[in-house]
Amino acid sequence: MIGEPLVRRDGARKVTGTATYAYETPVDAPVFCHPVQATVARGRIAAIHTAEAEMLDGVLDVITYRTAERLASREDAELAVLQDREVAFRGQVIGLVVARTSEIARHGAELVFATYDEREHDTELSADRDDLYKPEKVNPAFPTDTATGDVDAAMASADVTVEQTYRTAMYHNNPLEPHATTALWDNDFLTLWDSTQGVHPSRKAIAKVFGLPEERVRVVCPYVGGGFGSKGLPHANVVLAAMAARAYPGRPVKLALTRQQMFSLAGYRTPTIQKMRLGATRDGRLTAIGFDVVEQTSRIKEFAEQTALPARMMYAAPNRRTTHRLAALDVPVPSWMRAPGECPGMFGPEVAMDELAHQLGIDPVELRVRNEPEVDPDSGRPFSSRHLVDCLREGARRFGWDSRDPRPGVRMADGWLVGTGVASSVYPSSTRPGSTAVVRFEGGRYAVEIGAADLGTGAWTVLPQIAAEALEVPVEEIDMRLGDTAYPKAAVAGGSTGTATWGSAVFEAARTFRDKFGRDPADGDEADATTGDNPARKEYAMYAFGAQFAEARVHADTGEIRVPRLLGVFAAGRIVNPRTARSQFLGGMTMGLSMALHEESVWDPRFGQVVNHDLAEYHISVNADAGDIQAHWLDEHDPHVNALGVKGIGEIGIVGTAAAVANAVFHATGARIRDLPITLDKVLPALP
Repeated sequence: MIGEPLVRRDGARKVTGTATYAYETPVDAPVFCHPVQATVARGRIAAIHTAEAEMLDGVLDVITYRTAERLASREDAELAVLQDREVAFRGQVIGLVVARTSEIARHGAELVFATYDEREHDTELSADRDDLYKPEKVNPAFPTDTATGDVDAAMASADVTVEQTYRTAMYHNNPLEPHATTALWDNDFLTLWDSTQGVHPSRKAIAKVFGLPEERVRVVCPYVGGGFGSKGLPHANVVLAAMAARAYPGRPVKLALTRQQMFSLAGYRTPTIQKMRLGATRDGRLTAIGFDVVEQTSRIKEFAEQTALPARMMYAAPNRRTTHRLAALDVPVPSWMRAPGECPGMFGPEVAMDELAHQLGIDPVELRVRNEPEVDPDSGRPFSSRHLVDCLREGARRFGWDSRDPRPGVRMADGWLVGTGVASSVYPSSTRPGSTAVVRFEGGRYAVEIGAADLGTGAWTVLPQIAAEALEVPVEEIDMRLGDTAYPKAAVAGGSTGTATWGSAVFEAARTFRDKFGRDPADGDEADATTGDNPARKEYAMYAFGAQFAEARVHADTGEIRVPRLLGVFAAGRIVNPRTARSQFLGGMTMGLSMALHEESVWDPRFGQVVNHDLAEYHISVNADAGDIQAHWLDEHDPHVNALGVKGIGEIGIVGTAAAVANAVFHATGARIRDLPITLDKVLPALP
């Protein structure tokens, strides 16, 4: 069954509207909540006026710092909602209106207002701040800085150098399903139907906040309408729903963030300022790689995106240095967004490689090939598998790269300047220990249970395929059960570890079941397995690799930018389901195109807020923005990553795409854009 392009099991339910999402959980007599948010970027609440809202017919309660329960743990400042008067950022929750309908709750929230002892706020990121600091680690636990050799000396003696600053914007996850929760507190037991990427991690976090044993909290999440990292851990909205439910025991409470509220309360990708330095010989051999990254974090909770990580291992050079520095600002808390670290961290380096190739007169594909390392430059370990060169060669063949005229700004077609660009992709391959799967025979069928979450990525489909392979039975005989803490513990769906981690547990449990009970099991027979540490991780560096190719067209009169072609080739281990895999690759590439041309959370430092906080003005790519988008992969056998030989693919598709587009725009126009997004005003000066 592994390798078959099976149709998604959850597909029909979703397109017919019968899949039940968190907010749609059918419950009796629910009440509804709507948050009240701070309108200043920093200060202290002097007074909060709730009387008008409380008099509104249908409002049941207005919860503020004066009336909210004292939480058992305030260690996580993001989750310690309504505990005091302090305002740490604009949009922070300062109240919660509970009402009979969602419309009344929203109206009531509009009637609540506060006065503040406002303080001077600081929300503007720059690389020349005198208060930048070095975090102890970067997400999740990597060294903040690394250094090998002497980069400064190598740059001084290099034949050719590139020294440039690149910038990526602030980006916000906008999954189609907003962050939403239905909560019920009954007989001192809390049930949360929550849109989350991990039911067990969510339960652990919420139990800690409320001082509950984990066995008194159940989290249910059979379907998720996208997450992209923003639902990896609970945010303030989940605590608010649970808090309101505790105030109304036995009565279900529903809370869904609006699209605008998500821009303050659901995390985001920090903007980055990337100082990139490359030194090389005349034949294109890198002698120095220097990468210094400046990012922002919230003053109340640190998150340090690991932006410089891929530069540590991507190409060979004897002298290398990477650093991360943070500015703690009066802003909402940043968090995970698809391919944290690798996605923004491959923009500056891959554009710099293109700049170096142009200076040297070397083909950009060939330059990358010449700097292919024999072992991981960062750890010194051999790669479990590394087929970047194969991806570059195959991508070049499929894209028609060999016919490319390297001169920028010389090709015109029907009034459009035409260019092509390339960039590399990389993402770590790993599994998380501690996920357990159970296989049981009941009623003549096989039930597979694991508390995993399917974000729309295909777990409902690929896990039964893996079980069927190990059991040697038709996949139609497998019943899949996931998305509930009633099932065995599973790691969060994040870091491209889901299928590798959960699939390994399912595969081992199914194989144990077959070895123990044979082909004629009795009703009730069951077996389980838990993923453990992979000892090969101490011996090998484990990554998936890819190559991204883009064609850009820039209108010679208006500067309008189009990307009619995107093509990616990936080496990502064993592909369990080609249909769902292609969907993941294409989704990542489209999101990368969006990053290149459209996405930018426009920050107004005067007020400390994103001003384009909706999908009318926060622009994203749609199908029409990429006429021909293709994802291909190599047959890669890697016996070291896990028993299945699979690597995560949910994130590598976005890595490198923006750089490939920027390089294509340079080839089309001669305009080198180092500050995302690439908008027409940035290319106009280079037009003929």
